Amino acid sequence: MLVLRIALFLAIVLVVVVGGHVYLYRRLFRDTTDDRRIRRAGAIALAFAGASLFLARAVFSRVHTPWGDALAFAAWCWMGVGLYLGMSLAVFHVWRRVAVWRRRRSGGADVSTERRQFLARAAVGGAGLVAAGFSTYGIRRAFAPPVIDEFAVRLPRLHPAFDGLRIVQVSDIHIGDVLGRDFLKDMVQRCNALQPDLVAVTGDLVDGRIDQIGSTIAELQGLRSRFGTYFITGNHEFYSGDVPWCAALGQMGLTVLRNRTVTLRDGDARLDLVGVDDYGQREQPRGWDLGTALAGRNPEHPAVLLAHQPREVEKALDAGIGLQLSGHTHGGQLFPITGLVSALWTYSAGLYGVGAGHVYVHRGTGFWGPPMRIGSPPEIAAITLTV
Repeated sequence: MLVLRIALFLAIVLVVVVGGHVYLYRRLFRDTTDDRRIRRAGAIALAFAGASLFLARAVFSRVHTPWGDALAFAAWCWMGVGLYLGMSLAVFHVWRRVAVWRRRRSGGADVSTERRQFLARAAVGGAGLVAAGFSTYGIRRAFAPPVIDEFAVRLPRLHPAFDGLRIVQVSDIHIGDVLGRDFLKDMVQRCNALQPDLVAVTGDLVDGRIDQIGSTIAELQGLRSRFGTYFITGNHEFYSGDVPWCAALGQMGLTVLRNRTVTLRDGDARLDLVGVDDYGQREQPRGWDLGTALAGRNPEHPAVLLAHQPREVEKALDAGIGLQLSGHTHGGQLFPITGLVSALWTYSAGLYGVGAGHVYVHRGTGFWGPPMRIGSPPEIAAITLTV
């Protein structure tokens, strides 16, 4: 079943990438010129650009040399630029089709070939400006300081000794071929400035092997809080080697929660912190297992669940969880994907009240794929628990 899902996913990606680049070829070159040399050059350039999207993940990002990282960055940028270029061209194309239809209905003559090519070139110019504007803004926003989202959540059964406890959550950081040491050091400083009682890293921390980026991830040792730093796996940890990464993070001083509970203590007060592995791996030997994570837990203790994907929220809250902290969705990361994610996910980004409990879905501190953020800025969340 897992192999079938992977094959289906890859088939869909292949169709989208190939179809998208064929569409770009038609609008950028076939409609704008009759010169076969220009058309051939455009087809070759777009074929390489499309292939680079696969190479960025399969080759460039695994090499981690300056050239490899630069090529990966260029490929990821093209993913975003191509998206906005294609959407803009589609809008102009529909507008032109409507204009032609209206002209024919009114009995007007069809425009000449020269006129059609002129309009097509004008559309390419306009679409290029739109794509450049969106992409430039998106890149600047992705690398700008993350938004600090601070809010309070009432946690059922919370002991007064823990009233005001502050959890700083980071998620979906994606340290790898684009984001590196400088980004992580800055994030650590910003987290420490919030004076957390504990730090929660809710998955997708890495995109790479330990031998490639292990020394960079060691910057997390600079995090300072009363109860320490807690980590759970996301889907990208499984792509990068969940077992060695969890062992390495434990050696760095992080507490790794793989389907288990730890109890925080302050005198007679107790607070359970529950962590589960990524939901997407639930059918594998290692993966989401809420039952195992809660086994033996005292139901009288208040509980916070760290779960990378905002799935099975109602099940968790029915099991005595008062607050679930998740990530994974990136809030869509790029407009208009932001709207699609909101439509597809019950809990897509932000704080939701569910019965007597809550779930908070983090937009992500880094990014994945296009190094852009539009309509869903990166964040660091500071959650204060109240009685």
